[in-house]
Amino acid sequence: MKRKFQRLFFHFFKYLIGLLAYIDSRLFMQLYNKFLKAAGIKLNGVPRFVAKSVKFDDFNMITLGDRLVVSSNVIFLTHDYSYTTGLISIGEKPKTDIGVLGPISIGNNVFIGMNSILLPGTSIGNNVIVGAGSVVRGKIPDNVIISGNPAVVVNDIQSHIVKIKEKNYTRRVDQK
Repeated sequence: MKRKFQRLFFHFFKYLIGLLAYIDSRLFMQLYNKFLKAAGIKLNGVPRFVAKSVKFDDFNMITLGDRLVVSSNVIFLTHDYSYTTGLISIGEKPKTDIGVLGPISIGNNVFIGMNSILLPGTSIGNNVIVGAGSVVRGKIPDNVIISGNPAVVVNDIQSHIVKIKEKNYTRRVDQK
């Protein structure tokens, strides 16, 4: 019952704080970061942006790094009960659901693209870009770009940035 009350409290205040995003995005992030910390998420620094549509599983099993950007509809999943389904498929009948729990840790200066899913036990290093729609599991090293289902390293971040600069893809955000 306590967990359900915490969840209800979390979503109610998340909604209220989320209304600020339309008025003052900086104030929204300041309050939202404090709110995430109060909910049990460990903050190692100050996330730059965490979309209000992000779904967090067990707050106490999640650590977020400094200068982190988490785009819309990202899911932080700290549990997996699919093992029960697998056991039943081979004729075993467990007395209770069998699950795996695992923490999720995100390093500093990380960008996580829209609709990505982070599975239990995921640890993402520093200076990492996660492509949109990626399904991430395991230990991701520093300074890489990952993408796909399952997410794999597709480039190192320094090479990628050099290519972008050579092609003059950079532009200011306020330019049309």
